[in-house]
Amino acid sequence: MKAVQIDRYSKEVKAEVREIPKPEAGDGEVLVKVMASAVNPLEILIMTGAVKLIAKYKFPLTLGNECSGIVEKVGRKVKDFCVGDRVYGRLPIGKIGALAEYAAISADALAKMPEGYDFADAAAIPLTGLTAYQAIEEELRAKPGETLFIPGGSGSFGQMAVPIAKSFGLKVIVSGNDRAERSIRAAGADEYIDYKKTDYISVLKDVDCIIDTLGSGEFEKELSVLKRGGRLTSLRGIPNKKFAAERGIKGIKKMLFTLAGSKFDRKAKAQGKKYSFLFVRADGEQLKKLLRLSKKEKLCRLSTGIRFG
Repeated sequence: MKAVQIDRYSKEVKAEVREIPKPEAGDGEVLVKVMASAVNPLEILIMTGAVKLIAKYKFPLTLGNECSGIVEKVGRKVKDFCVGDRVYGRLPIGKIGALAEYAAISADALAKMPEGYDFADAAAIPLTGLTAYQAIEEELRAKPGETLFIPGGSGSFGQMAVPIAKSFGLKVIVSGNDRAERSIRAAGADEYIDYKKTDYISVLKDVDCIIDTLGSGEFEKELSVLKRGGRLTSLRGIPNKKFAAERGIKGIKKMLFTLAGSKFDRKAKAQGKKYSFLFVRADGEQLKKLLRLSKKEKLCRLSTGIRFG
């Protein structure tokens, strides 16, 4: 089968399409004929080695974090899927490989595709959708009526996160470029801040929750608009002690994350606020919840999938 692979981490973003053996499904896995696989910024982070402390891979490495496809075989311990099912999912962090014609994927990472979605649409949902869901539900523990601010949320993440946040009963504020305002408002945002015209720190205060998409350079500004007791979770910042503990990371890596994140933890705590870091994980059960949310709130369809079928 054909697969997109790299042989090492490199600042030169370069991959090759190769012929490799078709994988076999383990007892708890499903062999999926990949019909579409999405490409997103995480691929770049993996290729350049930017996340190797979180997930270190063996080479050659088949790339690809999310896909949709058709079940071809099921492992003997798999009960929730049958041959022919249309499925989608974010692959487990330690075993990616969606940029291939076939992938053996843990059944726990998959869900049946939403009705009415084609393969390309479905392939673009898991990573972004699970990131938003895990940020809002697990890291921020957001409650109905609270305000969520997404700085730099005018791209694909915001288009997915906004309707998910609205399904939680949140007031949603997004900052970004003027070109995206119409689509973000159409997705359900209550307020939109054009960053070229307005600095959000001049108009926002006492925000309950923030999902940071911009990185540690924005931390001080974001912290300043949070209310006391507010929560900030970062998708682009620095892992901390809490992240290491929740992921079961030990030894030198735990020490490194604890030291690296201590500055952010300390500054947030000094103001009576909380900081966390999120690296999205696979979760088929949460994908099922996202499917139910999609029936209540329109999840944007991001047709960025690469088709294999």
